[in-house]
Amino acid sequence: MGTLVQVTPLSGVYNENPLSYLVSVDGFNFLIDCGWNDHFDPSLLNPLSRVASTIDAVLLSQPDTLHLGALPYAMKKLGLSAPVYATEPVYRLGLLTMYDQYLSRKAVSEFDLFTLDDIDAAFQHVTRLTYSQNHHLSGKGEGIVVAPHVAGHLLGGTVWKITKDGEDVVYAVDFNHRRERHLNGTVLESFVRPAVLITDAYNALNNQPPRQQRDKEFLEKTILKTLEAGGNVLLPVDTAGRVLELILILEQFWAQRLLNYPIYFLTYVASSTIDYVKSFLEWMSDAIAKSFETSRDNAFLLKHVNLLINKSELDAVPIGPKVVLASMASLEAGFSHDIFVEWAADAKNLVLFTERGQFGTLARMLQADPPPKAVKVTMSKRVPLVGDELIAYEEEQKRIKKEEELKASLAKEEESKTSHVPDSNLNDPMVIDTGNMNVSSDVVGPHATGYQDILIDGFVSPSTSVALMFPFFESNSEWDDFGEVINPDDYIMKDEDMDHAAMHVGEYANGKFDEGSANLILDTRPSKVVSSELAVQVRCSLIYIDYEGRSDGRSIKSILAHVAPLKLVLVHGSAEATEHLKQHCLKHVCPHVYSPQIEETVDVTSDFCAYKVQLSEKLMSNVLFKKLGDYEIAWVDAEVGKTENGTLSLLPISTTPPHHKSVLVGDLKMADFKQFLASKGVQVEFAGGALRCGEFVTLRKVGNPGQKQGGGSGTQQVVVEGPLCEDYYKIRDHLYSQFYLL
Repeated sequence: MGTLVQVTPLSGVYNENPLSYLVSVDGFNFLIDCGWNDHFDPSLLNPLSRVASTIDAVLLSQPDTLHLGALPYAMKKLGLSAPVYATEPVYRLGLLTMYDQYLSRKAVSEFDLFTLDDIDAAFQHVTRLTYSQNHHLSGKGEGIVVAPHVAGHLLGGTVWKITKDGEDVVYAVDFNHRRERHLNGTVLESFVRPAVLITDAYNALNNQPPRQQRDKEFLEKTILKTLEAGGNVLLPVDTAGRVLELILILEQFWAQRLLNYPIYFLTYVASSTIDYVKSFLEWMSDAIAKSFETSRDNAFLLKHVNLLINKSELDAVPIGPKVVLASMASLEAGFSHDIFVEWAADAKNLVLFTERGQFGTLARMLQADPPPKAVKVTMSKRVPLVGDELIAYEEEQKRIKKEEELKASLAKEEESKTSHVPDSNLNDPMVIDTGNMNVSSDVVGPHATGYQDILIDGFVSPSTSVALMFPFFESNSEWDDFGEVINPDDYIMKDEDMDHAAMHVGEYANGKFDEGSANLILDTRPSKVVSSELAVQVRCSLIYIDYEGRSDGRSIKSILAHVAPLKLVLVHGSAEATEHLKQHCLKHVCPHVYSPQIEETVDVTSDFCAYKVQLSEKLMSNVLFKKLGDYEIAWVDAEVGKTENGTLSLLPISTTPPHHKSVLVGDLKMADFKQFLASKGVQVEFAGGALRCGEFVTLRKVGNPGQKQGGGSGTQQVVVEGPLCEDYYKIRDHLYSQFYLL
């Protein structure tokens, strides 16, 4: 029986809701992604709440709210306490994304689902991995290996590969095969024939235009045209995801055209975002890394984009055409919401969407065809309490404080009673039992109070005493000729402590947040949120151009056909897109395609029969290994037996081993073989997909290793064609030399 694999969606199937999936591998429970939407609707997390305590590990794939937004809440309220794995950019940028989300909402509402401290506490559980790093789990997960690989959607975005007993479970949602300005394309195509592939159908029905055509429409026909007409351009963006690609596009275009129109990037964490991104060049495209290596040119040393962390700074800039990239992309909160309300009524202005709005958000409503002519929005702001409201608030706080003090004193009395041990002093003649003493009123006097002086003759240790003398602690310090020996570890901060301190110092103390957000964190003045509803006339232009950074439907189908998984699970996408991709894959990819509903568990265990066996010492002592790259290989003739504890073991064969056909081991690359033959003095060239060697001999590959049927492995042959002559045998010998013969 193969590795037991079960998949249970907790959110994000047959719709565009946040992503969250429970994947069980031989009883070890992975939570892959822990997303929330911009409404922060707790009801979406009900399925997660039912299994949170059983999670053994969390894997995060992207640094945006849809993939990790529920992590702080789940850690605080739902009992999730498992270790978390992510790449360094997903950790850093995901943290900033959650900061921005919290501050955006705290400024306009009594947001209490989580706090900044909850965000910090949740992200302290994260173990950071690099691309292609194999991380071996221990304990319950012994034998399981997880590894992140390039997804190509967001910086640090991950395709997760989970391996157990040689079988791969690949989780690849929101991937992009196209190489962009700041990211390389995904490596998903390098995975061939995994046991299980979990992927999304989000873009299955969409096709993208060529990059040059899209860039021209984005820059010249929309943004530049609006600016030249005297209008402003608003781009609602995420905090630290696709906005990075947009910033580079605008930077390069402004430099090429020598434009002077100002560009502003406005979020609560804009400065921190760019500061961190400057240090993540090794996670970016080859072009950016090469440029930095050769000329020390950092692509994110911005010359045309100005960073703002306060809307008052934007209000203070000179009046005139400008481009503003502001969070949030959904227009539900953040600076983009307020700017839209201010600019929507001017027909010269443009609101340019670069991603589809989340379902039920203002952005999604404005992207409808045709767009609405007017929308109702809620404008909210936080104001300090004054007058009677302030007095009432202070009285309520005093009342609450008195209640807390009373509870504390009662608890202290209760603790004092429980700590008293009367039995230990019953036989002590020097102790007077005050608990059963009845003192007459004549002795006490007519004005007696509740307090009575009790004379105790002799020394009595208090009930809370822990020693009969002043405390003495013996020092175990070691000394040498120079004094006390110091342990350096006592003075070294742990990595997570340094990260936590650096984040707070960098964000709070060094002014990375604007004045408004700093007040939310540091200002304890009583305040309230004042809201009002407005009817906004939408006269500005509304345009959507796809810069989501996901592979389109045509590319997805091609990639899935190349990967050719044994079993395929489809998640995250509209019902129409999911069914469309499912029917296509059943015909052209594999016969086992699943699209489960919420909390529906599908068993995708492979049909292979795999067994663990030991190689006995007797067998291994007679095996001759041959070196093959970083590995050693050998042909083994053996028979299966059992050890004393019942484990299967390979033992030396008891009879004469039969003869076996020669096996050539290796992977021939025609381009490399061409260079090899040229070095041996053979005239060689490619012609019609084959390798022409000399005048008479031709080599060609037959078969496609990616096209495999059922559960078997694909075959690929190298065919040597030509007359039996000296050149033929010489080429054949050279060909054999590229393989290992067993």
